[in-house]
Order: sequence, then structure tokens, then C-alpha cells
Amino acid sequence: MNPQSVLSQAIAFHQSGNLADAERLYLQLMAAAPREAAPPHLLGVVRAQQGRNSEALELIGKALKIRPDAPEMLSNYGNVLKTQGHFAEALDSYDRALAIKPDYIAVIAKRGQVLRDLGRVDEALQATEQALALKPDYAEALSSRGVILSDLKRYDQALASYDRALAVARDFPDVWNNRALTLKDMKRLVEALASVERALMLHPGFAEAHNNRGVILFELRRMGEALASYEQALGLRADYSEAMNNRAVALWSLKRFAESLADCDAALVARPGFADALYNRGNALLEMGRPQEALESYEQALATAPDHPNALSGLANAAMTIGDWARTGPLADVLKDDVLAGKSVIQPFVLMGYWDDNKLQLRCSENYVRQTGPGPQPPLWKGERHDHGKIRIAYLSADFHQHVTAALTVELFERHDRERFEITAVSFGPDDDSAMRQRLIGAFDRFHDARLQTDREVAMLLNQWEIDIAVDLGGHTSGARPWVLAYRPAPVQVKYMGYPGTSGSAFIDAIITDRMVVPPDQDRFFSEKIVALPDTLWVTDTQNEVLPPPSRADAGLPDKEFVFCCFNHNWKITVPLFDIWMRLLGKVDSSVLWLLQGNDAIRANLRREAQARGVDPERLIFADRTTPELHLARQQLADLFLDTLPYNAHTTASDALWAGLPIVTTPGQSFPARVAASILTAAGLPELIAPDLAAYEALALKLATDRAALAAIKEKLTRQRSTTALFDTARFTRNLEAAYAALLERA
Repeated sequence: MNPQSVLSQAIAFHQSGNLADAERLYLQLMAAAPREAAPPHLLGVVRAQQGRNSEALELIGKALKIRPDAPEMLSNYGNVLKTQGHFAEALDSYDRALAIKPDYIAVIAKRGQVLRDLGRVDEALQATEQALALKPDYAEALSSRGVILSDLKRYDQALASYDRALAVARDFPDVWNNRALTLKDMKRLVEALASVERALMLHPGFAEAHNNRGVILFELRRMGEALASYEQALGLRADYSEAMNNRAVALWSLKRFAESLADCDAALVARPGFADALYNRGNALLEMGRPQEALESYEQALATAPDHPNALSGLANAAMTIGDWARTGPLADVLKDDVLAGKSVIQPFVLMGYWDDNKLQLRCSENYVRQTGPGPQPPLWKGERHDHGKIRIAYLSADFHQHVTAALTVELFERHDRERFEITAVSFGPDDDSAMRQRLIGAFDRFHDARLQTDREVAMLLNQWEIDIAVDLGGHTSGARPWVLAYRPAPVQVKYMGYPGTSGSAFIDAIITDRMVVPPDQDRFFSEKIVALPDTLWVTDTQNEVLPPPSRADAGLPDKEFVFCCFNHNWKITVPLFDIWMRLLGKVDSSVLWLLQGNDAIRANLRREAQARGVDPERLIFADRTTPELHLARQQLADLFLDTLPYNAHTTASDALWAGLPIVTTPGQSFPARVAASILTAAGLPELIAPDLAAYEALALKLATDRAALAAIKEKLTRQRSTTALFDTARFTRNLEAAYAALLERA
């Protein structure tokens, strides 16, 4: 056997794509000449092309032991390390190659790519420009330059760089693939899909392009096709951690949480310490009711990647969800510093559980819009004024099913004046086939299910329907799609209900509230115009029947003792309020505190905290989960509802009052901290609003120990329930309609 002749033949097979014959000959050469570096090196390249990266590293590493000064081997070793996500090690390998061959242009370009992967974007751009200085028409460097410019949000320059690359190498699949990702970031999704499919036409076995096609299809809300694309990517590269992670995200969005978790775990096997997979693993665990494990996953993500954009928000949410006050205390300051620095993507809703501060909330929301929104978009509404005879209103929500937002607003939709208004629903959430869903469908003139449409497609529909006022009911809450309105489909765009705070955006014109919730001195902390309704921002469904209560014994309550309660989510319970509640239990003999059944971790934590304050943990009673109707009925068994701060009772406050249960609150400074005060004012019970926490404690103690005073409050609540502004939905609807008409007139 002539080794050189066999090597030439093997390389020819390799270059023609005949990997099986190339592999056979490389193995023969390795057996015949074990001290030759080329065969294990080139077989390692074959293994990398087959997606068998661990074997590739072992083989190329073996070749480097024979020839440690071979720049091409160092380059390919770095390429495999880069594919596996070992970016620092890949950079080291590239630097070793360049120390031997400083003008190795392919390595200079790859070095730029891995610097970008390490987050060193300015250095990455510099490296790419260095490669282009050596060869201005080097297509790979032009493509990499486009990717880096896209990271810097210099999208037009990025596209120009891709166009230069395509002028040199029209059939270079990498360029079409990278161009697709930039177009995706620009929300030009149809063009992005066409670009990535051009890459796949040129290179059907391009695993990265199949993965990116899945990402684009996911954004196009074509979930089945997205999953199929991830499957194709994984069929080509079984250990492709990025595709596993992206598939996990898609499965999570489809509420297939166990499968999402399995994909995250598989991605972590393929790539230990993969921070995105750890973060998404936390998300899946949280949805599966395993918040303690979710917290640990978020912590691991931060330990691996301290600058991870989302993990801090996930950690803060999980710590709050399990009532881990040892963590939430320090995390409050970390969150504040992070928001002020504009560093991480902090979910604005999470911040509300930590800080009573509209100014900080505005900064958080502005950051969130900048970091996660589509950016400025050409407006679909060009200034035209529609004249339909009726004002056309569209309500946008993910909660048009059995959900608290629907339960509050359904009567409002039914009561809209059809002589003056035409009402459309745009639904982003599930069709649960509930009685509430059917009632909602009947409440609107048009009910449109938009789950399978992109934000831009929904915006175009609103514009085609000539909607006058688009009302976002979700804000920055789970499932909401505020970016629909970023395309400015309507002359007036309003935020109401659902999310108790500013959007932080330039595309929402007004926020519906009242002056109890947003005093005039707080207006400057809202990106929207404040539209203050005359009575309250709160709306209720007065068709909601209160059933007779069960017995206290059936509810697990003592028969005669005083029952304090709080039916807010347990995560709203904070240390200062819990301290007050424990003192109240200490001062009111044999009294109990009735709470909602939360997750196992928060229940154990609350009982432990009670014991630490000298209170028998058994005096905390947790109400089993039940239907909304039965929960409303059993509230009649409690004596006094104790509110939380900085996130008040909202729906739970109006429900309690509807059931005849008084609630004591104290307003804070921010929107979510003042809603209960608005509700009590509209219910004609301002005497239940304490000016501060000391007065709150004193008022609760007085009502618990003076049964006559409490009975008088309950009698007043029952007597005037049907006449107060809180439960006059017809009056509320007229107030809201007047606000809408005024907004449209000004527009």
C-alpha cells in the first residue's frame, strides 16, 4: 500500500462527500501508520461532520500530540470546541494557530465568531475587520461581520455585509443562514424563512440552518413545523444542544412541560453547564409545580453565566413563589441595581412583588420593552380617521377563558352600548370550552382566535378592520402579546386591567386607572397618558351568584373562633405583613389565619416562620383548591380579610366584598399597592383603609376584638352592596365609554 496514494484517494472521497469511503481509508492509514498525524486529523473532521464531536476532539487531539505545531489541526480542533459550546477553549486553540501562522485568514474569521460567542462583541468585530483587511472579498468574514453587526442592532449594515458576501459567493449557505437570523431579529419573518430555506436548498444537511428554520417557524407560530425542523437538526447532529434547547422552548410554549424538561436535561448531558438550558429547565419545573427545583436550576444558570439575561428574573420569581425570605430580602437590592443598570431582562411583573416604587417600575418596563420588544416599526395606521357611525373597539387578551380577568370583565363587554360601539375580541389564549368561554364569545360582536397568527399579522387584521381603539388587557403578563400594538394598527391604543402598571412603551397612548390608584404626583412615572375614571378602575361581574357557604367544619375551620384570612396568592405575603399577622394571632386568643393552598415549599416555609415568631403552625390553615364558585361561597365563613403589600388584593378584594367579607388594607406608593384602596372606596368603605402599617394592625385588632364594630361593617357592606359604584357595572361601563370617546376625539 502506498500511504500517500491512499491518503490522496481518501481526501478525494472526503471532498466529494463520500464520508463512508473516506472513513474506511483513514482507518486503514491509522492502522498502517500510527505515527502519522493526517489520518486521525482528517477522520476527526469526518466525525465532526457526522455530529460525533466527542470522537472528533479525541481524534484531532491525537493528531496534535503528533504534530502540535500544525495550524490547520489547531483550527479544526477549535472548530469542534466551538460547536460544543466550549468557547474559551476554542479561542485558545485559534490563538495557538495564529501564533504559528499570523495571517491564517480562516482562523482570524473564526476567532471573531468565537469572541462574539463569548460576548466580546467589539473584539469580535475588530477580528472580522482584520480578516477583511487581508481579503476584502472573504465571504465567511463578511458573513461573520453581518452577524456581529446584527448583535449590535445595526441591522441595515448587517444586511449590507451579507449582500457583499453573496455578491462574491451566491451559493454560500452560511450567508443565507446568518442573513435569515438578522431578518428574524428585524421581525421580517417571511423573508427570514425564505433566506434560511435557500441555505437548506444549497446544503440540505446543514443542521444549524434546520435549527434556525425551527426558530423562525416558532416565531411565525407554526409550531408543528418548528418541531419538525428541530427534529431534522437533531437527526443530523444527535448531540446538538442548541436544537434540544430550542425544542424545549417550543414544547414549553405548547404547555408540554414534561417533554420540555426532558429536552433541557438532554441538552445538559450534551453540553454540561449550558446556561440557557438550565434557565429553560427552571421554567419547565416552575410550571410543573416544582418551584424549589426551579430555583436551583436558575441558580446553576447564574453560577455558569453570571450575565445570563433572564436567569436573575427567574430566580427572583422562584424565590418569591416558595416564600424563601432569606433569598428575597437580598434579591430585592440585586433586582433594583440590575434594573437601574439596564442589565438583565427583569420581568416587570416579578419586580412588583419586591418593590413599591412606580419610578423603578417604569424603568423596568422601559428596559423590558427595549430588550424584548420588536423595536420601532413602521406604523400601519397612517393618520386616517374612520367614520363608521359606531366606535370600533378591540380588546386583546390571552385570558378569554376561565380566568380571573375574564370573570371580572365579561359583564362589561355585555353591557357596552351597541348603538355607539362595535366590540371585537382578539384572543391569544386557549379555548378551554368552558361556560365562561361561551359567554365571552356571546358578549362580543366579533370573536377572533389569533393563537396561530404573528403579532404583525394580528396588527394588520386590526388595521384592516379599521379598529378605532385597541385595548390591551394583558400588558407584561404570561401569554399576553403587547407587541401587536408596536405596529400601531389603530389611532388609539390603550392599556387596561390585567397588568397593574405602566407598559413603558411609546406605542400605548393611555392607561385606564383612577386617582386613588395613581395620584397626580405619580403621573410622571407612567409612559402613557393617565385616564382617570371618576369612581374606580375596577370592574366586576354582578351576575356572579354567591352560593350558600359550607360549614366551618367542612372547610377545616374552628367552629367559634375568630378567622383571619388572606386569599391572595401566597407569594404576595411579605415579612412586614406576616409579622403583623402573627402579632394579631398572639393577641386574639385561639384565632386562626386561613390562607390559600400554595405549593408545598411555601406552605412549609410559612409554618416555619410562624413557629419562629412563637405561633403554633397549626393556626395557619390552608384552604384546599376548589372551583371559583365554591371558593366564593366559603369566603363567607371568614371574619376579616387581611391585605398584602406591596401587591394588594385585586380580584380577591372585590370577590371578598361581593361575598360580604370585609377587608383591611393600607395603600403603598405604586399601582399594585393601591388597588384595594380604590376598591374599598368604590364600595363605600373608606374606614377600612388604614394610612400606614401601624394603623392597619390597630384597625385589624379592633375589628377582631370588637365584634359589634365588625358586625356594623358587615351590615353596611351587605346593605349598600347593590348601590355602590364598585358593583354598578352599568355605571362603570358608561364611565369607560366616555373615556374612550374622549380619547378618540383627541386622536
